[in-house]
Amino acid sequence: MEQRDYKIAKTLKERLSKVVQLVDFRIFGSRASGHSDEYSDMDIFLEVESLDVELKEKIFNIIWEVGFEHLIFISPLIFTKDEIENSPLKVSPIVKNIVTEGVRV
Repeated sequence: MEQRDYKIAKTLKERLSKVVQLVDFRIFGSRASGHSDEYSDMDIFLEVESLDVELKEKIFNIIWEVGFEHLIFISPLIFTKDEIENSPLKVSPIVKNIVTEGVRV
């Protein structure tokens, strides 16, 4: 992963931490693997303690602001801790892949 991408992700995590209790925050996809180009989006995985409509809107606004400031499109996957632990997501191939290959920030 490029240092610039890590710094952007760290900034995003810091801002999100002010409004939501993060359980896990990872970058995955081409930016995590180092196979991105200047037009690649940044895929992020967020596991949060809880989520409602108002909080989800705040999260998306922060993601958009950080992306706009750094001229990058940030594409989030957001799940609650309960969804990860007690739903079919627990055995989802994408979640397993993110956990094993994603870069924790």
